[in-house]
Amino acid sequence: MSRNDALRAARLRVGWRSAEAAADALQAAGQRLLDDLHFTVSARTWRRWEGPRPGWPSEETALVLHDALGRWPEDLGFTTPPGWIRPEHHEETQMQTARLLDVTAAALVPGPLAPQTVDPALVDYFQSQLEGHYRADMLLGPHDLIGTLGPQFQLIDKLTRSAAGETRRGLLRVGAAYAALVGWLYQDAGDLSAAAFWRGITQEIALRARDPHLVGYAMVNSAQVRTDLGDGAGVVDLCEAALDDDRVVPKIRVMAMQQQAHGASLMRDRHAVDRLIDQADRLLPQVDDDLPWGNACRRTPGYLEVQRATCYGRLGLGVEASGLWSQVLGVVPATARRDRGVYMARHATAAATAREPEQAVEIAREVAVIAVETRSARMRRELATLERAMRPWQDAPVGRDLAEVLAPVTEGS
Repeated sequence: MSRNDALRAARLRVGWRSAEAAADALQAAGQRLLDDLHFTVSARTWRRWEGPRPGWPSEETALVLHDALGRWPEDLGFTTPPGWIRPEHHEETQMQTARLLDVTAAALVPGPLAPQTVDPALVDYFQSQLEGHYRADMLLGPHDLIGTLGPQFQLIDKLTRSAAGETRRGLLRVGAAYAALVGWLYQDAGDLSAAAFWRGITQEIALRARDPHLVGYAMVNSAQVRTDLGDGAGVVDLCEAALDDDRVVPKIRVMAMQQQAHGASLMRDRHAVDRLIDQADRLLPQVDDDLPWGNACRRTPGYLEVQRATCYGRLGLGVEASGLWSQVLGVVPATARRDRGVYMARHATAAATAREPEQAVEIAREVAVIAVETRSARMRRELATLERAMRPWQDAPVGRDLAEVLAPVTEGS
């Protein structure tokens, strides 16, 4: 039977040349960590651990081994007993539970709540707040707004439980828009599980409102999460479902077509990308509704070319994508700081793919500043894509320049 080479390699890695030296060093480490002068490890015990039947250390010893060697006993060749759970996993579970409660709290308030009179004017009040939130998102990024939007959604939900008739339906509609925005903020922050939860809440409320436009909007929102997950088929399914309803306004159709193009790019289908973006472009002049949500196609300069350039970049068409990004960034205002940063990061990747590494680094200089300020996970993800595209030059001066440029982003993530 073979000896425990994993433990032997670990002790040699930290400079413990013999079983005696390892036992003495681990004993000293344990006494310091546990503040217990009675903690002991003998050379005989260590030699047994390095033998063919190492057994299993006590939980205290497992903690000391991990602290001293950076690895848990099951990674050091010990025989894991049934039911063993690493101490760190207990803490992880508690943190995950707390995080889950934090993410879902605003949407899962138990009821019924005390009834109250709900003035219909409150629907207009909450709707009027939306545009300001959209603008703030473009300027601030996600983290500062999540804490603001959650309590507002909770208040809308509370009022909805007391409202009746058209006031209730109006609150449901505006509540769905708020839920969609919370979902987007979590998505931009890089928390896709939280984003998927809030996209689900958006769909539920849209269905309760019996609003076909909102239902379509909710499906496109869910397709956005599927895009970030790299699930091209899922994106196409959701967008086709949104387009199946002939009642939806042109805005929803434009949104669904452009998002379906992203799904097509994930499936490596350039022809479908161009066809869908072109169809959406022909429909864009018909967007004239007064719905307060989903207005990026009207608000964002070069909206559809942004989508095309993104899809081209995903397809590895560096030259074509870089040319489009140069055009798009010429019309994107400096006030749209977060979006501009994301677009520039994609432009830098396109430049690297087109074998223009110096241009890529120059673009990345400005992106790094914006990424640190906004803490946008989307931007950091785009910069990670840039790093992969720049690997051919990682040992060249331009590659070292990029590492220096991105160091503040890496340190702050």
